[in-house]
Amino acid sequence: MIAFIGDCSGATSIEYAMIAAGISVAIITALGVLSVNVKALFDSIVAAL
Repeated sequence: MIAFIGDCSGATSIEYAMIAAGISVAIITALGVLSVNVKALFDSIVAAL
């Protein structure tokens, strides 16, 4: 039981998974904001044509 409590090898993979999830959320949020701006840009280009 003592060896099981002292084993921290699984903690690193969980930490990496949490970092990857945070980065994924940031990317999805940025793409959502960026897609609105790109759509507005293309709409203005089409209107100018």
